[in-house]
Amino acid sequence: MLSANAQPQREAEIDAARGGFWLSLLRLAAPYFRSDERWFARLLLVGVFVLTLLQIGIAVRINVWNKDFFNALDKRDWGVFLGQMRTFALLLIAAMSIAVYQAYVKQLLQLRWRRWLTTQLVDRWLTEKRYYHLNFIAGGVDNPDQRISENAKHAIDQTVEFSLGLLNSVLTLISFTGILWALSGTLNLTISGIPIAIPGYMVFAAILYAGLGSGLTYLVGRPIVGANIRTNAAEADYRFALVRVRENSEAIALINGESDENKGLGNYFGEVLGSSMGLMRSQRRLMWLTSFYASVGWVYPTLVASPRFFSGAITLGVLMQITAAFGQVQTALNWFVDNFPKLAEWRSHAERVLEFDEALELMGEAQGEGGEVTTILLSDGDSGDEVLRFRELAITHIDGNVVIGDANTEIARGEKVLIVGPSGSGKSTLFRAIAGLWPWGAGKIILPDRSKMMFMPQRPYLPLGTVRQVLCYPSSVRRFPIADIKAALRRCGLDMLIDRINEHERWDRVLSGGEQQRLAFGRLLLHKPDWVFMDEATSALDEESQKAMMSLFSHELSGATLISIAHRPGLDAFHDRTLTLVESVAGAKLVTKRRPRLAQRPARRRKAQRRPLKTIVLRRLRSSRAG
Repeated sequence: MLSANAQPQREAEIDAARGGFWLSLLRLAAPYFRSDERWFARLLLVGVFVLTLLQIGIAVRINVWNKDFFNALDKRDWGVFLGQMRTFALLLIAAMSIAVYQAYVKQLLQLRWRRWLTTQLVDRWLTEKRYYHLNFIAGGVDNPDQRISENAKHAIDQTVEFSLGLLNSVLTLISFTGILWALSGTLNLTISGIPIAIPGYMVFAAILYAGLGSGLTYLVGRPIVGANIRTNAAEADYRFALVRVRENSEAIALINGESDENKGLGNYFGEVLGSSMGLMRSQRRLMWLTSFYASVGWVYPTLVASPRFFSGAITLGVLMQITAAFGQVQTALNWFVDNFPKLAEWRSHAERVLEFDEALELMGEAQGEGGEVTTILLSDGDSGDEVLRFRELAITHIDGNVVIGDANTEIARGEKVLIVGPSGSGKSTLFRAIAGLWPWGAGKIILPDRSKMMFMPQRPYLPLGTVRQVLCYPSSVRRFPIADIKAALRRCGLDMLIDRINEHERWDRVLSGGEQQRLAFGRLLLHKPDWVFMDEATSALDEESQKAMMSLFSHELSGATLISIAHRPGLDAFHDRTLTLVESVAGAKLVTKRRPRLAQRPARRRKAQRRPLKTIVLRRLRSSRAG
């Protein structure tokens, strides 16, 4: 059985072997050149192509200069020698100018393409709660932050580099093959008394040499691809483990967990060392081959061309021109040999970006016993209908086990409802389903106006920034007057933050758990939502602070609907009725219990329908790769 990390790697290698990787990469690259930036992107691409053509032209002219220069040396002609040096100076200036501008245009293309791809990935990651759903998909994707920042950067940069390198090699091969064919002439051999004439034999010699080198490089270096993927993943896991220690430093320090963390980090780093050693061994085998290949390449063209030189058929200048042209042809043919290690690294980065891109298309769905595909459907109620309704709602775990089954109930505007139940009965999962975070299951949730809803988890999120930004989140600070912000802080017992309202801090580190929860209540005061969903939002408060915060719903927020999950005693006094999740074999059931003092209060409720619960299992849909 493959591990969670090994399985995606294996799938990627299989897809790559059958050509799916290249088609997927094309799908990832092509949209940029069809996007809103397509005209500028295409202009940059054409600019790089034209500059590459000019570079090839300069290289061809330098090859001709080689012949004239060495002939001048051979004839000891000082005047021609000086003329050739002036020609070389002009060619050098032209080559430098073209190289500089080609590098600039190439870097601009890389930068703009990376900006576009990063924006697309981040937008899709943050859309429809995918950044949350990916945490629950079986296998999942590790370290999306690294894939968006580091892997996307290297994938784009190296795609441009290798594309231009391949283009340069093809154009060089076309340009210098003709020159080499014309210069090498015909090699006359006699084998077993049979005369054999080989025209343009230097071209065949170059193809033979490069073909042999490319074939051996592929066979010897093939394991480098998988080794690079494993090393990349191991480095990402180790970096993530280090970040977790930093983010949870206080909790680790309080329980003296340093020894265990040290051991854990050592295990992660051991994975890095192991995968790196595997990569080094693969690279070492390849280096033996490439070093030998490059060393022989220094003398190979001269050795092959020497018979015609010693026979007097060609001059020293022509021999040097042949050697230079052979070098250009050989370099073009050796592009694969020279770049194989980098290609392997590039593929590891590109595979991780492609895996992330495809994972963003994954949808969590369920399947009924009849085979129909289902998911929890969220829909908006009729205009002016301020009621939260559950219709035949069933919520499952990721593994398909039913958490809540066959729930039918209504909560009207202005009600204060407390949801209770044993630990693990699905209370928090129910909230996630209402928020659109949990699609696994079946049935329907009819929501009131979503723009007037606010959720308060047990651990409130405090973004980076000032107290003012934290309190106004997710709205702009310009939406709320300073006086209202200060009043909210004062009402929630956070007077000590009023003078620090514009200070930048890691407030999730500075403030205690209780202070963070009171800050979340301050947000409620500013935003004044019509619907408030609280999940253990007072767990860090003492009784007096809890009473002070909950009294908001009797005064400043008296018109808001409150639906809360809590275990602490005394909270039922702030709610009109209680929904109890009662565990059963078929999943927890919602049972309504109304407080006696409110028994006569009218409420719009629908009697729960009782019907057999369908067996629901998880079905994971993956976008199929081409190839």
